[in-house]
Amino acid sequence: MNQQINTINFDERPFIAIWEVTQACDLACVHCRASAQPNRHPMELTTDEGSHLIDQISSMKVPVFVLTGGDPIKRPDLFELIEHAHQAGVRVSLTPSATPLLTGEIIDRLKQAGLARLAVSMDGASAATHDAFRGMAGSFARTLDAIRWANETGLPVQINTTFSRRNIAEIDAIVGLMETLPITLWSVFFLVPTGRGKLDDLLNADEFEQVFAKLYSLSATASFDIKTTEAQHYRRFVLQQRVGERRAGIVTPFGPERAADSVGRAPRGLNDGKGFMFISHTGEVFPSGFLPLSAGNIRRQPLASIYRESTLFRDMRDTSRLEGKCGACEFKEICGGSRSRAYALTGNPHAEEPCCSYVPKGYVPSPRIVKTATTLHVLQGA
Repeated sequence: MNQQINTINFDERPFIAIWEVTQACDLACVHCRASAQPNRHPMELTTDEGSHLIDQISSMKVPVFVLTGGDPIKRPDLFELIEHAHQAGVRVSLTPSATPLLTGEIIDRLKQAGLARLAVSMDGASAATHDAFRGMAGSFARTLDAIRWANETGLPVQINTTFSRRNIAEIDAIVGLMETLPITLWSVFFLVPTGRGKLDDLLNADEFEQVFAKLYSLSATASFDIKTTEAQHYRRFVLQQRVGERRAGIVTPFGPERAADSVGRAPRGLNDGKGFMFISHTGEVFPSGFLPLSAGNIRRQPLASIYRESTLFRDMRDTSRLEGKCGACEFKEICGGSRSRAYALTGNPHAEEPCCSYVPKGYVPSPRIVKTATTLHVLQGA
């Protein structure tokens, strides 16, 4: 599998495609990129349109296909869609919300329909923190129940955690909690201030590095894989650590299946629009769910042509368009910075990663514009 996914031509197909099957959700998460609401949108893709989308995913041979929301459980035809994907040879993961709709019976039905992995969110080491994040009392307990139910059915579990100013103080406790849970992957998200996500909750560049250090240390001993989302510069951090360790004669414990940022799990250089695409509940195709620039709609254009031929996606894959530090960086081919965060803070998807402390060799900083909640500030330097 590792050898196969690392030979993917990002100009031809993505490594991962995410379909937002619905915007409906009973939670009110403070960082929700979708600004989810209780009711389904009247222009949601139909069952037939969803099945056709799945057929296109199959034809493109996309290795990872994720059904997300909102809360996918709010969609009545969810089991039918998963079964269709399974029959089409598409490996499906699901990210349901931890509400009363998610029961042991539902998880068992998901497994029987052909679901390959269940991904649930955990944004705190305690119910107080997590439930405040999610806007519903009892969400933390339901998440733990969902993990147990999935394990009982033999369904692999992934935990998604978003780090922000609201929970960074609990990072050690969250790491400790992860080590006690029967999971296969910990996917660590770093806030992008879009949707309900607020700029004031964004970690600064030094705090990113501190989280990176903890993830790298944990990855040497954890029984599960660790990956990051919207923290492409974790790859740069890991490579720096590995080089330093080799020079010091330290043998790292990572085997071929436990590579940096799970590089064996996802090809190096994966980024928004570059090996990654997001399809909204109404069929709009974006480079990422955190980057609200549409390249087309599957109701009007084939998915493959949008990904391969649209100007937006072609530009997102062109690292020569990167600006500022990212454009000058020796790590840009494996990193490239978060294009979503760059857009959220500057309005330019090719601007430099705003939350990276690394200064490329020989780079001379120039003034850059950073957006705050109320105004624009010009900051000198990195």
